[in-house]
Amino acid sequence: MSPQFLGLGRVDFITVGAEGPPGERVFYLQAAQGDLLVSLKIEKEQAAALSLGIYQLLEQLGGIPADALLPTDLTLRQPIEPLFRVASLGLGHDAELDAVLLVARGEAEVPEEAPEVRIWGSRAQMLALAQRAAEVVAAGRPRCPLCGEPYKPGESHNCIRGNGRKWLYRVDEE
Repeated sequence: MSPQFLGLGRVDFITVGAEGPPGERVFYLQAAQGDLLVSLKIEKEQAAALSLGIYQLLEQLGGIPADALLPTDLTLRQPIEPLFRVASLGLGHDAELDAVLLVARGEAEVPEEAPEVRIWGSRAQMLALAQRAAEVVAAGRPRCPLCGEPYKPGESHNCIRGNGRKWLYRVDEE
């Protein structure tokens, strides 16, 4: 079996989004080039790490050009048919092209056969992606102020930091 590889040159569109109610959301990384739409399933933690990684890379590169326009249409596009679940993400930069590379790899029993998608975008597109990923991650369930674990508003929460023991207390929406 040969590895699946898909390379997208400078994309027209790139985003992160989620579908489903908080606590049950499914996260996607999506990019388009012309008529080709690529959707990949990612974890919430991967979306958060991607956002942070892009911010750090752009800071190292000196930010984005002052005249760059950030994309504004960052909602997921239909149909969402993921190629694979992402196991790892990587970032790079080509100084000659001044383009940012996002590499998404799936899982495989033999690492060399893992599916891979390479997405090239501008600094402005990647900044918009980082902002969008942070927004999508933050839009989930609220977190307990004591233990930091997510909870469903209006339901009991088993907080492990409550006076050094597990206890249930009611957390209501404000």
